[in-house]
Parts: sequence; structure tokens; C-alpha cells
Amino acid sequence: MNIIFFGAPGAGKGTQGEIASKALGIPEVSTGNMIREALANQTEIGKKAKEYIENGLLLPDEVVIEIIKERLSEDDCKNGFILDGFPRTIAQAQALEDLGIKIDKVIEIQVDDETILERMTGRRVCSKCGASYHLLYKKPMKENVCDNCGSPLMIRKDDNADTVETRIKVYHEQTEPLKSFYEERGKLYKVKGTQSVEEVSNEVINILKARS
Repeated sequence: MNIIFFGAPGAGKGTQGEIASKALGIPEVSTGNMIREALANQTEIGKKAKEYIENGLLLPDEVVIEIIKERLSEDDCKNGFILDGFPRTIAQAQALEDLGIKIDKVIEIQVDDETILERMTGRRVCSKCGASYHLLYKKPMKENVCDNCGSPLMIRKDDNADTVETRIKVYHEQTEPLKSFYEERGKLYKVKGTQSVEEVSNEVINILKARS
């Protein structure tokens, strides 16, 4: 089964993708993680991506499509995959179809803008080991210090308030039209993302395991 998790930045796509990946035994393919890795390693794609990401903008379609095409050709994706963070535009969704990649179900995780802002600006990441925390939902035992390795916590540049507001605006303008694209194809399923993680995941797994 080939699945897309769709929703605003901070809606919980990564968390739910990881849970579904374990439940279904197929890999979660996160464009965000791949791009952050490229940034950290200062690859050619990482250098191209840096300016866009730090300003809360979407990467050019051709860059992201090349990354995804390469990843989906790997052996572990042969029996299915979960896409998190792709496609983000109609052009990217059309590119998937043009590559002959069939999508079975698209799960939209619905969260309002105010909650997204609260979630993302409260996120903290360990500067050394990359462990994730949140000022409201997952506090470290000691303020601004990683529980795992004792290193300082930091705010990612794309999680500061101005950037988050830009990302939300870009989502509504460029990504939200994908709802109609997949709804017309009978592939879109909606889940309220403001429930608990367990409630959302139960609903998601039921949708994915049900026959279309």
C-alpha cells in the first residue's frame, strides 16, 4: 500500500507516519528528514535547500521530486511506503502520477492554525543528539537541557514564530489545493489531529486497514 500523510506543518504527520509504518511494516519516507540530513551534510541539495527552508518557503518542485524519485526506487519501498511531507503542490502530485507511482490512500490530519503555531513554536531539539522536546507536551526534566545527553536544547530556525506563520500561509496557498486533487480521485480520508496521539493513530490505522 502506498500512502500519503497530508496536513499543515506540525499537524502530526511524522508521528502518525512512524506509528503506521510500524503497524503496516512499510517504510516512512520523510522529505523533511532527508532534506535536514542534506543540510547537515552540506550536500548540493542541502545547499540549494538552505535559503528556502530558513525563510519558511517550499523547495522548487524539481529538487524535491528528484529526492523522492531516488528514495522510492530503493528496495525497501517495493511493498509500499508512507510519504510524509510530499507532495506539497499540485505539480508534485502530478509528477508522482507521471512517474507511474500509484497512491492508494491519502490521510489528511486536520489541525487549526492557532494550534499549529502553539505546537511548532514550543518545539525544542537537542543541539547534539537531535532528541525532540516540547515546552507544553514533552518537557525535559531540566529546563533547556536534553534528558539523553545533557546538551543544550535549541529552537530550529524553521520553528520560530515568523517562519511558522509563513509556513502556514504557504501551506494554505500552495498545499491545501491538494485536498481537491485527491478528493476527486476518491483517495482522501480526514482525521481530526487535535485528538490524543493514540486516538488519531487508532483512527488512521482503521482507515488504512479497511478495504477501499
